Amino acid sequence: MISYPLSFSGNATSLEGIKTSWSCSASEHQINCAVPKEFDGSGDGLSPEDIYLLALQNCLIGTFKVYAHYSKLNFSKIEVKSELIVDLDENKKPCMKKIFFHIDILEASDSKKAQIILKKALDNGFILQSVKTEIIPVITIS
Repeated sequence: MISYPLSFSGNATSLEGIKTSWSCSASEHQINCAVPKEFDGSGDGLSPEDIYLLALQNCLIGTFKVYAHYSKLNFSKIEVKSELIVDLDENKKPCMKKIFFHIDILEASDSKKAQIILKKALDNGFILQSVKTEIIPVITIS
């Protein structure tokens, strides 16, 4: 049984300079981060936009896996290829406008059940439901 509230923590430190990458960590895992080339940075690490995309993508995968496990749905693999669109909002401020998920679920033991569980994961993933970004799934189940 999960007991709420849950707490997650991380840290990051960087030296000055738009081209200077930095290290950040969470849950004892460390990654290298950088301002992306699109914003005149070095692109020598994951950008905040990359991490945002990965958070949404992996929320979907993790939620699907939990629901599939408890629903006794077997599958050989779930693969999600994502594209994040950063654009201007109605106030002309940059925002994470849309994310396209190209989702492939391979060798599902029950295609209809896989479709239902995937919709449930898209509708209920904690992080997915915490953002304003439009989520556009393209789904293939075999």
